Amino acid sequence: METSASASLTSSGLVPRLLLLPPLFYPQARTTSCSPLLSSSSSVKLTSSHRRIAPSRCLADQSASTGVSVVDSDPIDAVKRKAVDISPQLKGASIFLVGINNHVKTNLGKLLAESLRYYYFDSDNLIAEAAGGNVSVQGLKEADEKAFKESETEVLKQLSSMGRLVVCAGDGSVQSLANLALLRHGISIWIDVPLEIAAKGDDPFSSEPSPELFDALKASYEKSRKGYDTADAVISLERIATKLGCEDLETVTSEELALEVLKEIEKLTRVKKMMEEASRPF
Repeated sequence: METSASASLTSSGLVPRLLLLPPLFYPQARTTSCSPLLSSSSSVKLTSSHRRIAPSRCLADQSASTGVSVVDSDPIDAVKRKAVDISPQLKGASIFLVGINNHVKTNLGKLLAESLRYYYFDSDNLIAEAAGGNVSVQGLKEADEKAFKESETEVLKQLSSMGRLVVCAGDGSVQSLANLALLRHGISIWIDVPLEIAAKGDDPFSSEPSPELFDALKASYEKSRKGYDTADAVISLERIATKLGCEDLETVTSEELALEVLKEIEKLTRVKKMMEEASRPF
């Protein structure tokens, strides 16, 4: 980390342990018990917290109306089979999920990591963990925004040096050329979720979004929109819902989103392979 960032954060007392983080190493063992980025005193669980759920109601409605069974197997098993299919082409490349932070993006990231047998990280949470875990990410930004951004770049630099990761990247990851360059070390996917849904915060079942959170997310979205556009692919919750015939966007499951992400990754790796073969001399 740059001296200016570390000194500023340390002097503010917000990130006293950030410099104590050990260097990242390639995860030889596919354990999901703790993070290689954090010391034992600040370890975080990496196991997915998603629940095993029934097929989406919109697919069930399709089955009822057409008389054809749309869902023939457990949706989680379908995701895992697809992950196994594309793993050889993926070759351990990390996946960076960008877009406004919300429960849809988080649950999706954890499911992808579990299915691909990757590590899962949230870049903002890593900085908060390094600060002791007792301060909010927003609090860190407000205390010293410049130092927070430099710390975020340092975290992305470490994460991008590894493979086999699924990273939910904070908005700062697309707000500077340096951070965008670090995302090029892997595959970046923009998870486009409407602000009305993202603003429900940690309670996805809430009927009304938080006005304060909505305004904050809207401001962040407008600041990051151009950066989102640089992602390798876009997964739009609205488009997926339309494709599946869902009138309610919140009935689209993490499994259905994960399948779409894996299909996009499959396309990207196929195109990359074709380009590599085309560049070979005769």
